[in-house]
Amino acid sequence: MHDLTILSAVLASVVAAATPLLIAALGELVAERAGTLNLGVEGMMIIGAAVGYATAYGSGSLVLGALAGILAGTALSLVFAGLAVWLAANQVASGLATTILGLGLAGLIGAPFVGTKLTAVPQLNIPGLTDLPVIGEVLFGQDAFAYLSILLLILVWIGLGRTRLGLVVRAVGESHSAAHALGHPVRRIRTLAVMFGGACAGLAGAQLSLAYTPFWASDMTAGRGWIALALVVFSAWRPLWLLAGAYLFGAVSILQLHVQGFGLGIPSQLLSALPYLATISALVVISALKKGHGAPASLGVPFVPDR
Repeated sequence: MHDLTILSAVLASVVAAATPLLIAALGELVAERAGTLNLGVEGMMIIGAAVGYATAYGSGSLVLGALAGILAGTALSLVFAGLAVWLAANQVASGLATTILGLGLAGLIGAPFVGTKLTAVPQLNIPGLTDLPVIGEVLFGQDAFAYLSILLLILVWIGLGRTRLGLVVRAVGESHSAAHALGHPVRRIRTLAVMFGGACAGLAGAQLSLAYTPFWASDMTAGRGWIALALVVFSAWRPLWLLAGAYLFGAVSILQLHVQGFGLGIPSQLLSALPYLATISALVVISALKKGHGAPASLGVPFVPDR
């Protein structure tokens, strides 16, 4: 029974670690399916974490904190959209500049809150279900962010694959010239897709500062935004594959913590690098298997209307 309790706790922690990756990657997937490569995810996550924490700490409301994180990520995404979509600037450079801006603003906003702590977002507790062995805590003992991530996954899967709006978004990502010729507002669609990605990144950041580690630290995203970008490639731009990828990388993140606890003598620096080594390894395997065919044809290509 003790072993089952440990297994349940480990699996529950994997879900918690995977949640911000899944949320941020879902937003980036929508942006990329519309043809926009947003490398500013890391900056949008950290600004969401900072603004979300500051709002929750000042107001005493975790809900307001989460909403503020969403708004902050969306606001920063508009900076990127203005550069990359409307001014047709290089998307890689615009995304990197957005990340640097987000990191700087987050450090400024979060400075007064260093050393403070919040009460974490409460976890669901359903008598009789949460206490089930192994699966109880995993399925019925998570916080609201975990369940929201699954809801977002379902909405993105249905929205992209089974609705007219999703068809238009995918058409813009595949051939923005053809979509423009058919009368679709390409730049407006890409802007909305980028805003959705920014909102998701801000929500993922808020999850980190309000639920996963309910305190503020200037480097708390720790590269998760870059991992989210890699997950989109890992999933071949398919929402359901994204779920498996996020939980796989969440498991790697948790594994390095438990290996440290076992005292195996492995350098802590190497263990801390495991999630990023796994990211690089996955991308190498994907390249070898030529899985990149799922990328939208117009991904990263600026659109300048000819009329």
